[in-house]
Amino acid sequence: MKKIKDILTNPLLYITLALGRILPKNIKGDELYLRILYRVRLKKKLNLQNPQRYNEKLQWLKLYDRRPEYTKMVDKYEVKKYVAEKIGEKYVIPTLGVWDRFEDINFDLLPEQFVLKCTHDSGGIVICKDKKCFDFKQAKKKIERCLKRNYYLNTREWPYKDVKPRIIAEQYMVDESGYELKDYKFFAFDGKVKALFIATDRGIDTRFDFYDTDFNHLPIQNGYPNATRELKKPENFELMIKLAEVLSEGIPHVRIDFYNVNGRVYFGEMTFFHWSGLKPFIPDEWDYKFGSWITLPLNKT
Repeated sequence: MKKIKDILTNPLLYITLALGRILPKNIKGDELYLRILYRVRLKKKLNLQNPQRYNEKLQWLKLYDRRPEYTKMVDKYEVKKYVAEKIGEKYVIPTLGVWDRFEDINFDLLPEQFVLKCTHDSGGIVICKDKKCFDFKQAKKKIERCLKRNYYLNTREWPYKDVKPRIIAEQYMVDESGYELKDYKFFAFDGKVKALFIATDRGIDTRFDFYDTDFNHLPIQNGYPNATRELKKPENFELMIKLAEVLSEGIPHVRIDFYNVNGRVYFGEMTFFHWSGLKPFIPDEWDYKFGSWITLPLNKT
């Protein structure tokens, strides 16, 4: 087995690691892989013996908190059943269909507007706002590329390892702005929400703004800069917190995402590893603050 210092002195391997494109045959074993990836991405040594940082604890959870039910929770189709049972079907975005292959989709049966997603990864999304202008060829290319992807391999997020690759179509929605759907992402720790961020202008000029549970803006940057405009406290803010806490009961840490559309709350997804634990907090003290909210399980699974 190669040592970390030997791998990091290999320029080609270092570059591919930094880009998140390392192949599993190059480095065997999840722990070694994560130690190297953490060092490359965050320029820090990964402490798994006594992790204190949020990003460190996420790596620990990847390796040692592998409960089988997490696989269903990250499956964008199967999680709908879990959410409906826990908080009610009215919070679930309607599913228009599910298929194993792109060519199985009968687009004539879909409405003029819809969203296609892959069930097993992040980013495999195609939005159709008008079927008359929809680029079916590009959609097919993107979806089929995503279907071949094993999301687990790049950053070893274990819950994704055995999710069945499928395609789902969902109802298309926008919020009160009329052109976007803001994400409200709640950081929950064993049934208790401690913070959230709002993602705005996704795919255009993405901004993340962090808040505490009283909707006080927090001085944090993590992945994207803050918005240049003031964001209003969303309708149903307290309800979203309550629902996130119900969904996160018994889980050391999970991020619960919601949308707020025309006065109604809809579940988005459950994310166990925010930024895969590989994105720095600015200022750095928040890495420790978020980390202090995670109580690691006593027993490894």
